[in-house]
Amino acid sequence: MARKNNENKMSLEEAGRKGGETTARNHDKEFYQEIGQKGGEATAENHDKDFYQEIGKKGGEATSENHDKDFYQEIGEKGGNARAEQRDND
Repeated sequence: MARKNNENKMSLEEAGRKGGETTARNHDKEFYQEIGQKGGEATAENHDKDFYQEIGKKGGEATSENHDKDFYQEIGEKGGNARAEQRDND
C-alpha cells in the first residue's frame, strides 16, 4: 500500500484505486453505460469536427504503430463479414 509522508495518509493513487473498486462493487453495467452516454453527449456539445478529426488521427497513428498487416487484414475481414450479414438481414 502506498502511503504518503509516513502519516498514514492515503496517497492520491491509493484513494483513486479504492474509490474505483467501491464504485465497481456498487454499480452495474447499466450505470457505466449511462455515464458513458452522458460523457459522450457532453463531449459532443463542447467540441467540433476538428477535435474529432484530431483524436481520430492520433488514435489511427497509435494503432498503426502497435499493429501489423495481419491485424488490419483480420479487422477488415471481420468488418466485411459483419456488413455482409447486415445486407443479408435487410
